[in-house]
Amino acid sequence: MANLRTSMDASFYDLNISTPQTLTGTCRSIPGEPTPVDGAYASKLLRMQQLSLLGRGFPLGVIPSYAPPLCSSSSLQKESPSASLSLQSLWLKQPADNWWLGLVGQLRPIKLLSSVKTEALRTDLTMPGFKRAVKKFFDKSFYSIGLCSQLDLSESTSLLVNVEKDGQGKNQRTKGLLFHKLPNHDVTLEAAWPELFVDRNGKYWEVPQSISLDCLSLVSENGLRYRFGIHRNSGSAKAVDLVDGQPPASLTEGVCAKAAFSYEKSKDLWRKPETKEDLVLVKRKGGEFRNTAYDIRLKEPHATISGIFGGTCEAWLSGKRSPFGADLFGSICFAVQHGKFRKPYGDLTRFDARLDMSSASALVSRFSNTLKSSSATPRLNLILQQQIAGPIVFRVNSKVAFDSPSPHIEDIIYSLNYSLRLLGSGKVVAWYSPKRNEGMVEMRVLEF
Repeated sequence: MANLRTSMDASFYDLNISTPQTLTGTCRSIPGEPTPVDGAYASKLLRMQQLSLLGRGFPLGVIPSYAPPLCSSSSLQKESPSASLSLQSLWLKQPADNWWLGLVGQLRPIKLLSSVKTEALRTDLTMPGFKRAVKKFFDKSFYSIGLCSQLDLSESTSLLVNVEKDGQGKNQRTKGLLFHKLPNHDVTLEAAWPELFVDRNGKYWEVPQSISLDCLSLVSENGLRYRFGIHRNSGSAKAVDLVDGQPPASLTEGVCAKAAFSYEKSKDLWRKPETKEDLVLVKRKGGEFRNTAYDIRLKEPHATISGIFGGTCEAWLSGKRSPFGADLFGSICFAVQHGKFRKPYGDLTRFDARLDMSSASALVSRFSNTLKSSSATPRLNLILQQQIAGPIVFRVNSKVAFDSPSPHIEDIIYSLNYSLRLLGSGKVVAWYSPKRNEGMVEMRVLEF
């Protein structure tokens, strides 16, 4: 069903959003804003792992993406540059059993060929057109390169380092992450300079330095979950795609300590469990195979209602924010699925609806006419999935805002999903976001 736990995770600084703007394939959601649309959340796999797996199925191991380049708000350009196609490839090496090293390269072929053509046809007596065209192939603005490394220090501890340089930008991006798994908790220490954030309008902001320490509990049998952490922003946030206005309040410079808890519950209205008849042997050219579902998380028709509620509290230890704050949040979700996702056609139709209230205090203030922010209104996340043929599913994720004068679609993401039966619950996802004018291909696992 639609992910309930993002209701709490969205109030922290480490909720990853998929984006082709970085070679790691992720940026951050801004805390305090409405939860992002389902389908925007980044894959649980590292981009290095995704490219390694995807490269086996794409010609020459090249993975496409589509996005406009990011430009500083101080740029002299009056209009945002148009989006273009990018191609990514990975060179992966395993120097040791516990160490992975990857080099990611990215090329913007259409812009490169267009520039070469322009130079070749331009009349200039100082240099032959052929030499000018060849010189364009060495222009760094058409290329990006990134180095990523993952080292398993022990069975429960891993270290990840990413360094990337975009030829279109002046800055180098560096990110480090130390992850430690305890019996009932996950502890993460992360630092990035700079860190890229995306707001609810699809606009990007950059914080010069971001450091966070976070502890997250695993979900208990009774549905209780909690987390706490401390975060520091250094330097002033700035827009990186020609955005006007002040940066979001959560990105102001300072140190913030935050804690949250949540309680979730789910109940099946009806469910048709998998039977032995569903797992009969099927004869094919390669032999006999079990007729398992294309995705084990979509194998049972059902109708389910679920909900989550919780609270957050934060204390700003430095900076210009209010020193203390507390709030409540909640979500309720309904999911219904027809089909077992086993047959070649017409065996999966699924609909999910989730109503999110990200801030109870802001909602009360809005009704009392003391707050006019549109971020205070509830959001309705809708997900529709329809099998096209075999493992191919078309999916639409949309988010409806109940702002005045009438409700409207605030965000929408279209995607094609190719489920990989051998992985149990893994799929290749090609998505496009009209609001951000971005699209990319990802590998995702353990997602419905």
